Amino acid sequence: MEGLPPEALEKVAAYFRALSEPTRLHILNLLRSGEHNVGELAELTGYTAANVSRHLAFLMQQGLVRRDARGTAAYYSIGDASVYALCDLVCGSIARQHERSAEHGRLFASVAPAPRRGRKAG
Repeated sequence: MEGLPPEALEKVAAYFRALSEPTRLHILNLLRSGEHNVGELAELTGYTAANVSRHLAFLMQQGLVRRDARGTAAYYSIGDASVYALCDLVCGSIARQHERSAEHGRLFASVAPAPRRGRKAG
């Protein structure tokens, strides 16, 4: 990012905004296996076709997805495969953080004192 003019930084921010929505990440993950039309993506994600179309339009604006019209249908495919390298890098980092957190929890549980039992009255 060093040396980029403000206009370019705006484009970088828009690119990351495209990746900041779980629905769009789900769609990109499905497109990893090949092209799909809106109906297929809606069925696979469980979202409405209108919702999927809106997200696809945003992804297309950022160049992450491309559209290929075939007769009355449109098929979507990945437009920038480098997004998967970025996502894999981030997912790997999050997985490592999760593992460290889980390990920390296990260590803490092994040294935590046992819960105290109430005393009998008497």
